[in-house]
Amino acid sequence: MCGRVYIKSNLDGLLREFSLAEREAVEGMANQFPRYNGAPSLYYPIIITDVIREPDVSGPTFVSARWGLIPRWMKAPGRPPPVNARCEGIATVGLFKDAYRRRRCLIPIDGFFEWKDIYGTGKMKQPYAVAMRSGEPFALAGLWETWCNPETDEDIRTFCVITCPPNAMMATIHDRMPLILNRTDYERWLSQEPDPSELMKPFPEELMTMWPIDRKVGSPRYDAADILDPVEPPEED
Repeated sequence: MCGRVYIKSNLDGLLREFSLAEREAVEGMANQFPRYNGAPSLYYPIIITDVIREPDVSGPTFVSARWGLIPRWMKAPGRPPPVNARCEGIATVGLFKDAYRRRRCLIPIDGFFEWKDIYGTGKMKQPYAVAMRSGEPFALAGLWETWCNPETDEDIRTFCVITCPPNAMMATIHDRMPLILNRTDYERWLSQEPDPSELMKPFPEELMTMWPIDRKVGSPRYDAADILDPVEPPEED
């Protein structure tokens, strides 16, 4: 799964790296970044296809959205909303199929965190930071929805991260990884094509890197730059 990300850039730097999208709608989020330990339920700048010039000119634009997908037809979430959607069957699963056809998004980040179960018992897990070998920001593939809160009548935009089987590097620590898109595929992912299924595949491991980090990342309230400092992992039997 993918349940924690980091954005070490300030907001302006992140938006400049994704200059394909209009930025005006999220410029008010500048005081929220850098964010070194980003958890679900927080708001993030994501890229969707929407009207960028009236009356009918559409294109990629940044918007603010909360991590945890709530379908528009849901009256009230009875449990925490899903933060991930497995790529397998995504075109037919009721919770995700409409968003997959019509409301796909890009989630720009600098990296994410994953935990390795050291002894296979779940009692000791070593966290790892995962990023591009080049150090550049990149985009996860996601789905988005707009849900109307029945108590406040407020429209809330939400999103989730799509996951896929791991590449060889990620397979050494986990059996899933977030779906990372090549820059050349951004436009297609955001297009009206109903089923770009061949884009849902593991990202090349030779373009990625990972390193063990301190377990303090486990607390979402800890949000300092040293969370990314490498540590020595525990020895495995």
